[in-house]
Amino acid sequence: MKLSRKQNLFILLMAIFLTNALLAEMIGVKIFSGEETLGVAPAQISLFSDWILDFNLTAGVILWPAVFITTDIINEYFGKKGVKRISYITVGCISFAFLVIYVITSLPPATFWLDVNGTDAEGNIFNIDFAFNKIFRQGLGIIVGSLVAFLIGQLLDVMIFRKLKKITGEKKVWLRATGSTLVSQLVDSFVVLFIAFYFLAPEGSRWSVAQVTSVGIINYIYKFAIAILLTPLIYLAHYFIDRYLGEEAEKVKAEAMD
Repeated sequence: MKLSRKQNLFILLMAIFLTNALLAEMIGVKIFSGEETLGVAPAQISLFSDWILDFNLTAGVILWPAVFITTDIINEYFGKKGVKRISYITVGCISFAFLVIYVITSLPPATFWLDVNGTDAEGNIFNIDFAFNKIFRQGLGIIVGSLVAFLIGQLLDVMIFRKLKKITGEKKVWLRATGSTLVSQLVDSFVVLFIAFYFLAPEGSRWSVAQVTSVGIINYIYKFAIAILLTPLIYLAHYFIDRYLGEEAEKVKAEAMD
């Protein structure tokens, strides 16, 4: 069966969206220094008089911009049904991935695996099974908050995008794409932190409201800057997709708004 260009486009966008979202969840357990990466001094931002924060970010933020861009493109060419469909599929795939991780990390390790791999490059002995489980299970603690925030952000993005497009028509792509992302990510940045580190966190490790708010602000500053910087890529993607779809492009975008 030969697929249409519209179908091929949706499959490609879904693959990009799903791959980046899943990888972002998997690698998100690593925290890196934004200032050190750029070779600048720590920001040392004082918020609420209690917390001095630097731009220490989850590694997942490297990939989430690709998800933002893909969401806006799907919104433009496939409408709210396309975004909802791909969002629900992604949540299902991420949930399945973390279920598999939970099962795999619960399996007893083979003795020879521990003996052969139980030393680092300097010969120091460590428990590789403990290290393996520690790395992969860190993401399990925030999966609920992450998925809830992801869905809320996606659905909010769809709603705002459509409202702005009704106002702007085919003009001002930057306004509806960047505007919807900025609002949805503002909500996403705080929902995931409050669920994971305040409402569902154990009593002894629960963050204060001030700490959650401070970290949320830092994360949003980064997302805000990235959303602005990536705006030209939205226009570039539209250019290539319109050329690929040809005369069908305007029809596809009109159907997306119905």
